[in-house]
Order: sequence, then C-alpha cells, then structure tokens
Amino acid sequence: MMGCKDKPQSPLFYSFNLDEVVPQDHLLRKIDRFLDLSDLRQHLASYYSHTGRPSVDPELMIRMLIIGYCLGIRSERRLCEEVKLNLAYRWFCRLSIEDTVPDHSTFSKNRHGRFRQAETLRFVFEKVLQSCIDAGLVGGEGFAVDASVVKADASRQRHHEDDDDWGGGPAIREYLDGLEEDDTMAVAPPKKISHSDPQARWTAAPGGPAFYAYSTNYLIDTDAGIVVDVEATPAHRTLEVQSTKTMIERLEDRFAIKTKRLIGDTAYGTAEFLGWMVEEKNIEPHVPVWDKGGRSDGSFGRSYFHFDEEADHYTCPNGKELGRNRRAFRVPRTGITKENTIVYRSLKGDCEACPSKERCCPKTPYRKIARSVHEAARDVAREVAKTPAYRRTRRQRKQVEMLFGHMKRILKVDRLRLRGLSGAQDEFLLTATAQNLRRMAKYLGTGPPVVPGMT
Repeated sequence: MMGCKDKPQSPLFYSFNLDEVVPQDHLLRKIDRFLDLSDLRQHLASYYSHTGRPSVDPELMIRMLIIGYCLGIRSERRLCEEVKLNLAYRWFCRLSIEDTVPDHSTFSKNRHGRFRQAETLRFVFEKVLQSCIDAGLVGGEGFAVDASVVKADASRQRHHEDDDDWGGGPAIREYLDGLEEDDTMAVAPPKKISHSDPQARWTAAPGGPAFYAYSTNYLIDTDAGIVVDVEATPAHRTLEVQSTKTMIERLEDRFAIKTKRLIGDTAYGTAEFLGWMVEEKNIEPHVPVWDKGGRSDGSFGRSYFHFDEEADHYTCPNGKELGRNRRAFRVPRTGITKENTIVYRSLKGDCEACPSKERCCPKTPYRKIARSVHEAARDVAREVAKTPAYRRTRRQRKQVEMLFGHMKRILKVDRLRLRGLSGAQDEFLLTATAQNLRRMAKYLGTGPPVVPGMT
C-alpha cells in the first residue's frame, strides 16, 4: 500500500552528533588513533603572520591531504567536495556539520610556500614513523630497499630545444637554480629534457615506450613492512643507489636506528656501494653482487684464478702469477684506475707457452684481471649469499614491491600531479605516510578514538 508523510511540519531543532554516525570500523577511525599532529602548529609558527586575515588551520590541510592519499582521491578539487559531503571525512578533519571547507587553491599556495620551506610533510612523515617505532613495529634488524618508476606530469611528445625559452613555474625555477648551484653532474646528461618538468628523467626502465619519470626510493623495516624513509630522485639507477646512503644516514641521525643487514636487488650490488655498507657502516649485505667477471664462451672466468692477499697477486690454473706494477716508474703510482680497480697482468712469455691459452686469453697476448678496491666487501656479499638467511631475506624483499603495487593500484599514485623534484618528494612523502598509517591500523587493531580536547 502506498503511504505518505503524516507530519504537518518538520522539527524546528535537530539533535545531531557527528561522532555517532561514523562507523566504529571505518578506516579513518583506525588511522585517527595513531595520527598525532599536536606539534604541527608549533613547527609552523615562524611561517605564519600574527596580523592580517585569519589563516587556514595547517592541521586541517594535512588531515585533508591524508584522506586524499589514504583513499586514492588524487584531485584536490574533488577532495574538497568530498570533505564537504562525507560525514566521516568531516569527523576526521575535526569539522562540524556547519564548518566551511578550504578552497582547493589553498593547498597549492601552502605546498609551494610554507609547507615546503618548513619541510612540513617530512615532519608529518617522521611523526607517524615515531608512532610506529613506539608501537614496536620497527625492529631495526633488517632493512629492504628498492625503487619504483612513477610517470611525471610531462608530455612524451614535447622536449626542450636549445632555442626555446624556459618560461616560468616552480619546477622550472628549481631546475635553473640547481644548474647555477652545481654545474657538475653525478650521471651522464639526459638525451631529452622536458620543457614543463626538466628534472624528470627520460626513461624506458619498465619496458615499452620511454617517458619522463621520477623514482620513489623506499627503505622499509622487514618486521612489519613499515616505510622508515623515502626519497625522490630522477629515474636513474645511479641516483637511486646514492639515495639509499642518504636514507640510511638520515635514519641514524634522527632516530638513532642502525640496521644490521640491508636487502636489495642487483642494482645495489655495485662494488662502491658494497664497500660503503661493509667497510663504513658495518652492514651485512644481502645483495647479489654485480659481477662482470664471468664468461659465457667457455673460457676461464675470474673464479678460475686464486688471489693471494698477502703476496698481492693472482695465480692462474696453470700456476703462473698475475701481478701488478710490472713496470718501474720514477714517480710511484697507486695502480688504481678511474674505475677504482687494480689491474693484474700475466707475463707475455708465460701465456705464449701455456697450453691453456685458447681457453684463457685467445684474443690477447696476455691475461689481465681488474680487481676492485672493494673486492673484500664483494667477497663478504658472496659468502652471505651462501647462507640460509639469505634465501629467507630474498622473500622479505618482496615487501617493498608489494608497497609499490599498493601505491599504484590502490592509492592511484601511478602518475604525479606535482612537478619538479620537490613536488615528487611531497607526493612520495604523503604516500608513504598514508601507507604507514594504514599498516598501523591493520596491525594494531581498533579502539575508541582519542580526540584532543575531549575527555
């Protein structure tokens, strides 16, 4: 039977409690337990004026950004609309049903201004990380590191030409300022430069057509998969490896956490990086050695030669020695090449009379072996690779790849919205913060929310 409203007039006053309409098992309720932004205003106090128009509460903007990155809302315009309409979002942002929501343009002004100057997003990330440490989710026994390529907000078809005017914009200014401060490059100059985001790197690393991209570098603790540090770099393997040193040293300085082992793929198995881990940081390298000493044509590889550390020479399979500094120079030389290697050579006469010459050096008159100055650290990594613990840590390394998959498929961070290296750093910091908050909500369960100012 069809009915109709019998009430002649709606109530004049309503009794409404925002806390009661938000489900107890809502994700934002779980996250809110572990998000402490009580020190944020003090952190930003020097960047706000005491006169003029009232400013937007920085905690409100950070909470809104966390909603966007936790729930995959990439557009700030849409985020503001969602906070207006969604009661759970209002509850998380400490907004009443009547409070106004900031305009989307407010985020851009603060991100490129005081937030970036005060490293606010780094501050929020480290506050969440400290909560993870206090909750026992970070053990410090082992770290895993990896990098993932994320597309930049730059067209694949448009490239900067020599006679083009750069124009304006924060990303352009950041790039030009970097050129003035440091005219030396740690890596080879790129073949193509984007006109809109020149710090992005032209790469085809994932396979397929090349595009402009940045790399997000994650350092995670293997106990619970918590991201302990994150760093943005242009998409280049050398820069990715260098960023690992930055993250490990920053974690030691700010949290006094020193790891016992580091897990990575072959990209982190270079001689220089292994030497840094073993000789300087005393970290056990659970990393495959990047070794080019093997041969696929059936001839003798480096493993056929025995190195005597005390005598400082190699011995070939037929008992002949390969030494260094065969010539006597007036000015003593170190014998170390630009590639940080020491070359050991055999005598030409020994090789000519050797019956195994065709299997050893068929195209050269004598055999030579380049030994890295960090070869002792490489030997440590080779010995670690033979242990049962190494096979276990190979599986733990997949935790980083799972976080990258979650970042791109669930949180929708598969293409950046901000330009420049600073913009990429902002987005990666917020993404890692959101993942740590979600991980804490998963591992530590739910409970009654703690709202500041309420008893």
